[in-house]
Amino acid sequence: MTEANPEITNNPEGAIAPAEIPEVSRWLTSNGFTHEYLGLDHQGVPILKVDREYLLPFATALYAYGFNYLMCQCGYDSAPGGDLVSVYHLAKLDDQADKPVEVRVKVFLPRANPTVPSVYWIWRTADWQERETYDMYGIIFEGHPNLKRILMPEDWVGYPLRKDYVTPDFYELQDAY
Repeated sequence: MTEANPEITNNPEGAIAPAEIPEVSRWLTSNGFTHEYLGLDHQGVPILKVDREYLLPFATALYAYGFNYLMCQCGYDSAPGGDLVSVYHLAKLDDQADKPVEVRVKVFLPRANPTVPSVYWIWRTADWQERETYDMYGIIFEGHPNLKRILMPEDWVGYPLRKDYVTPDFYELQDAY
C-alpha cells in the first residue's frame, strides 16, 4: 500500500493495478483520450492529469460522459520556479444521485508560458474562477471572453499567489475617488 493513499495498492513496478483505476479513467482511455491517472485524493476523488493541448477535447468528453457541473476551477504554484497548475473539479449531478460522482483534472503549465484553453464555453461557471486564477497566478485562459483582473487593481504588477512573488514595499492608489 502507498503511504499517501492506503486504498491504492501498487504492483512491484509501481503501476496501479487495472481494477483500481476509476471507471471514468478507463472510459476516457478506451475512447482515445490520453491522460495520466494520479491516484485518489483524501476524499477518494480520482485525479487525472492531461496536457494542455488536449484539455478542450478532454473536457468536452467529460461533459458528454455526464460531468455537467464545474464545482471549482483554481490554480496553484507547485514550487518556486516550478510549474503552475490549473485544476478543474467536476461532478455528475442528476436528480437521483445521493452522492455525485466527482473527478479532478489537473493541467501542469510551464511558468514561462502558462497558457491553457478556457473551459468557459463548456461550463459557464468557469468565468470568474478563471479570472481569479489569472489574477493570482498569471495563468492565461485562451478564448476567455473577459480575461482581466478581478481582485487586484488593473495596474498591479505581478501575480500575488506565485511562490516567487515579491511583495512591493509601496502601492499608491491613483484616482481612488
